[in-house]
Amino acid sequence: MTIRLYDTRQRQIRDFHPLVPGRASIYLCGATVQGAPHIGHIRSGLNFDILRRWLSHRGYDVTFVRNVTDIDDKILRKSAEQGRPWWAIGYENERAFNAAYEAVGCLPPTYEPRATGHIPEMVEMVRVLVDRGHAYAADGNVYFDIRSLPGYLALSRQELDDLLHVPAEGAGGTGKRDVRDFALWKAAAPGEPSWDTPWGPGRPGWHLECSAMAHKYLGAAFDIHGGGIDLVFPHHENEIAQARGYGDDFAAYWVHNAWVTLSGEKMSKSLGNSVLVRDLLARWRPIVLRYYLATPHYRSTIEYGDGALREADAAFTRVESFIERAVDLVGPPPAAPVPAAFAAAMDDDLGVPQAVSVVHTAVRQGNVALRAGDKAATSERLGEVRAMLGVLGLDPTEPRWSGARNTGGLLDVVGALADVVLEQRQEARARGDFAAADALRTRIQESGLEIEDTASGPRWKLRGMP
Repeated sequence: MTIRLYDTRQRQIRDFHPLVPGRASIYLCGATVQGAPHIGHIRSGLNFDILRRWLSHRGYDVTFVRNVTDIDDKILRKSAEQGRPWWAIGYENERAFNAAYEAVGCLPPTYEPRATGHIPEMVEMVRVLVDRGHAYAADGNVYFDIRSLPGYLALSRQELDDLLHVPAEGAGGTGKRDVRDFALWKAAAPGEPSWDTPWGPGRPGWHLECSAMAHKYLGAAFDIHGGGIDLVFPHHENEIAQARGYGDDFAAYWVHNAWVTLSGEKMSKSLGNSVLVRDLLARWRPIVLRYYLATPHYRSTIEYGDGALREADAAFTRVESFIERAVDLVGPPPAAPVPAAFAAAMDDDLGVPQAVSVVHTAVRQGNVALRAGDKAATSERLGEVRAMLGVLGLDPTEPRWSGARNTGGLLDVVGALADVVLEQRQEARARGDFAAADALRTRIQESGLEIEDTASGPRWKLRGMP
């Protein structure tokens, strides 16, 4: 079955036909590093991580570019407010983003360019736009003339007249021919970082950065441009204008993920309703956070709440429990293909919710086989479950997750002590002193550990963990 994706520009699901057979190129608008990441930021990274994984699973050689915007108005304002260098704020938050992406299992991008590392490419793009009549200089600023390019607003499907009351980026600049024109290059203000250009010292506009970096790493045309739905206008609309004016075909497909909301409102630093990734990782295991954020459909809104996270934790714990008990019975399974129903769901506009339903069906069937002692069926279901979870980046047996429960080695210490007590309990049972064995079990459970007697011996776990 052909992979199909919802294309925002055409407002319909389209068959995916890459520009180069066997290859897939993706540009994802990444972090603007003015602050620490909240779960809305990381949701976007997770959605496109799964798209990338699925394309790879289907045999495509994927080039995945996720940029870092390390200079913009917000970063400079924060620098002025805090009295810290703008680059120090950017780097600190860039590291926080990368740590969050890694914590929830996102594969590293093929390339991760920073905006400030590509000023020459941006200046060259502005020069060409000016030469072709799509841009003009005024008082050290350079603006894009939105009327110069037919098809402007085709992505967001707005009317130009509707933008008269929507200030464009750089609205406070001087010399604009039309209030709706947007800034490609901004004249340097006192104390701001700047680079020398034919139009005077200044810095890039927000939209320019992505057009230049996409061209640098993916060429004049590439397959998929991704990002949050809030970027459709003005950011992605203006990216298209710049790239087309420069002569690029730019992206063939536009794929956008929906928001994470809190009390019905988009999660945003400016609204003060952000739930930071670092705060959730202090309360929930990273693999559970990945399950929570990555398993709803990428085009559906997630309403954040502790109850939903608890449900995600319980659902994923059932999957982990099956894997653990099945491995005890049959050992590691042979490699298996994903079930046809799972593949069909993933091919159909990345239908992760339907695909996860296939996972849980296989888990239920596997539990039936476990209870019946059917090793062949257990092994088959185990192989399917691990294959599906592997595609989703959720296989708990993978090395990236195996140490996720350890914090500073504390759990290793707890484990060693628990093993000593369990050995004592086993010795008491062996000599027929069941009262002592039961007393040890009670003491262990009172300490916050849970004990499960299995065919291969007793197993312990912290209460609330799989």
